[in-house]
Amino acid sequence: MKIAGIVLIVVGIIALAYGGFRWTTREKVVDLGPVEVTSQKHQSVPIPPIAGAACLVAGVALVISGRRG
Repeated sequence: MKIAGIVLIVVGIIALAYGGFRWTTREKVVDLGPVEVTSQKHQSVPIPPIAGAACLVAGVALVISGRRG
């Protein structure tokens, strides 16, 4: 339980610090022989701050309960 608590604490801190995941994808729009046109799309998945805080609190609770047992 202690390891799971530490993992939840780390995930909670990262979620609060960054607020989500962002990435860029490239798509071919036109491919005519030597001419190639690509488009970049920026995508993101936001993580609500309440979810990061919940992970952090749950992680701390697991670490504390692991010490008592």
